[in-house]
Parts: sequence; structure tokens; C-alpha cells
Amino acid sequence: MVITHHGGQCFKVTFGDLTLVFDPISKNGTLPAVRFGADIALVSRGHPDMNGVEEVTYGEKDPFAITGPGEYERQGVVIQGFLSGSTYGLAKGQESAVNTLYSIELEDMTLVHLGALADAELSKEARESIDEIDVLFVPVGGKGVLSPDDAHKLAVSLEPKVIIPMHWSGLGEPKALEAFLKESGNGSEKVDKLTLKKKDLVGRDGSILVVTP
Repeated sequence: MVITHHGGQCFKVTFGDLTLVFDPISKNGTLPAVRFGADIALVSRGHPDMNGVEEVTYGEKDPFAITGPGEYERQGVVIQGFLSGSTYGLAKGQESAVNTLYSIELEDMTLVHLGALADAELSKEARESIDEIDVLFVPVGGKGVLSPDDAHKLAVSLEPKVIIPMHWSGLGEPKALEAFLKESGNGSEKVDKLTLKKKDLVGRDGSILVVTP
């Protein structure tokens, strides 16, 4: 599979002819809207920075949109969505918002995207349902999502093979990524796209890979 970062929390995952996107940016978002076709679109938070399903309806692609908790299967991809909380981009008078974190199984790998998560702990249901995590996408920006410190603590506790920080490019507090990397202290690697197979995860234990947009 190939993972590319499109700013904020938006990641495109391609494998074979199938394209999956997490949190596509809409034309009303803070960041420039995405513009590519996807087969499956997963939206963690009902906010323009993360719910641009129309922007990935492109060419011959009309995505199967998943916008909340539940169990789904599409084109051989098994997806579970779990309820959690966010305080990102709240409307006036709103104290919290629904965030959905997603666990995806494909190519013998488990990807977990935490969305705009503000909760420092996952729910009991999510903890019990998610087994070994191969790739964890974790928000690190603060301002309504996990702070760099809380993001690091949660990421380490989940024991993924690979950690990909998000919500630092165009969103979040200045220098949030640097703060997160400082917390980790064990080095990181920057790539402009991540090509990954199951065998590439052998020997990895919480490796931090910064996928640059």
C-alpha cells in the first residue's frame, strides 16, 4: 500500500486499484480542498476540515462514505468505527463533538486513524476490539485534539508498529510536531510518501514516520 498526506488529517491510502481516504478536506475547510477520486471515504468529524466527501467524488470514483461508528465491509476492506470525543472546531455554546476513530484491516495489516480525538484514553469498546496495530495515525496539534504530550502517551500505550503524526500541517498549534517528536525522543524519519508491506513492519516497534504533505 502507498500512504500520502494531504494536509491536516487527510491521508490517501492506495492499494491496487482501490483508493481509501481519511478525513478529506472540503472546499469550505481551513486548508486547500483535496481533489482526487476515492472508493472509500472515512470521516471522523463533521467539520469542513475533515468531511469533504464531495471533493473525492471525482472522475469515475463515487466513494462509499462512512461518517460514524459501526461495522462496515466494502471491496474486501473491513472497517470498524468507534465513538469518541473531540473539541475541535466547536460551534458557539457547544462543549464537545462526536469523533469517530477507525480501525481498518487490509493487506494483512491493521490501520487505526484516531481522527480529531481529544480523549486521552480510548473507550473500553475500542480497546477490546482493536488488536495489534500496524499503523497508527495520531493527532498531535492541540487546539481541540490531543496535545503533543497526550498524543505521545496514548500512542505508546497502544503499541503500534508505526506511528504517523497528523493535525500538525496547516492545523493545530505552531511547532506541535516538533513538540511531539521531542516527547518521543527516539528519533523519527521523514518521507514524502510511505510504501508499506507487511514484511516491512518486522522489527518495528513504535517507529515514528512523518509523512510530509
